[in-house]
Amino acid sequence: MQVLTRFFWFCSGANFSLLQKVPTESTKYVGIGATVFFTGVFAALAGFYALYTVFQTWGIALFFGLLWGAMIFNLDRFIVSSMRKKAQGWSEWKLALPRLVLALLLAVVISKPLELKLFEREINRKLDEQKIEFIKQSKDSLAKGFPEIQALEGEKEGLKKEERQARDYRDKLQQEYDAERFGEKTASTSGKVGLGTNAKKKEQQLDAAQKALDELMKSNQSRFLDLDTQIELLRAQRQAEFEKQAPSIAGFDGFAARMDGLAKLTQESEAMATAQLFLVLLFIAIETAPIFVKLISARGPYDELLELHEDQVKLYKQEKWQRASGESEARLRYFKSTHFYASELAAASTNAENEQKSELGKKRSSGK
Repeated sequence: MQVLTRFFWFCSGANFSLLQKVPTESTKYVGIGATVFFTGVFAALAGFYALYTVFQTWGIALFFGLLWGAMIFNLDRFIVSSMRKKAQGWSEWKLALPRLVLALLLAVVISKPLELKLFEREINRKLDEQKIEFIKQSKDSLAKGFPEIQALEGEKEGLKKEERQARDYRDKLQQEYDAERFGEKTASTSGKVGLGTNAKKKEQQLDAAQKALDELMKSNQSRFLDLDTQIELLRAQRQAEFEKQAPSIAGFDGFAARMDGLAKLTQESEAMATAQLFLVLLFIAIETAPIFVKLISARGPYDELLELHEDQVKLYKQEKWQRASGESEARLRYFKSTHFYASELAAASTNAENEQKSELGKKRSSGK
């Protein structure tokens, strides 16, 4: 238990030696440290999932996910540990404002990958719909890129239409021939029973139509085989082009695609938008909780000891500076005094030598 407590103290950025002197502050800093720690854990999970969707490799995603979590943990620890409780409340809020902005940005960054994981099923369904739409668009685009297929199929339909027309004409003549034989009175029959002159004419017309139909079907059969071969060849080429595009469509499930899917889901569903908003607010609350705890909590004995310790360091610095400054000034005064004294001695010696030389010159001139 003591190890866990000290670990959370470390996460909160508190000074161990000072905190041990005020045990009443231990619980507060354990709570702050736990919040910072679990925020780093959530960041590591979010980073792992986001990177796994990119690299599709557990090892790389785990390594960079832990690295991302450690960076977020270090930032949160710095934000909390750099705040100081002062006597003026408004000054604390002004100092905390940049830290709150940074905490908000971190909360949004951390929450996004976890949103993708929580709404994974809905996003997968949306991505499947988009993939189907991409497949349709790809096939439509390829169909426009192979107009020969439509032309050949149109020619094939034209040949089939000719056969249908020839067959319909043959069937019409067959009906007229039968009506003529059985004496049915119509606009094109005489109404006489038996194989008379009209019936023989109808039979000749029917035989000619059947012969024409047989010849047409025979000539079209080879043409159909040729057209089918060309169509199958072009369809194979079109399918090969589609298979080249298929992997990119099947792989449409990256991080950006999922973000786009989530955005579309929130636009289409008010419930999804509300759930996403609540999740972001939850992470904002978690990320900013340590800062608000420090802001709204009263100034405690730990803060007093910390300020006293920092003031002692400042006083020690001032003492060292004053001592060093005084010693420097003393050395400078000594140097100036000794330097000026030596200069005066040198000047007096020079003057004495000059006077001696002058007297010697006078004596020499008087002796002459």
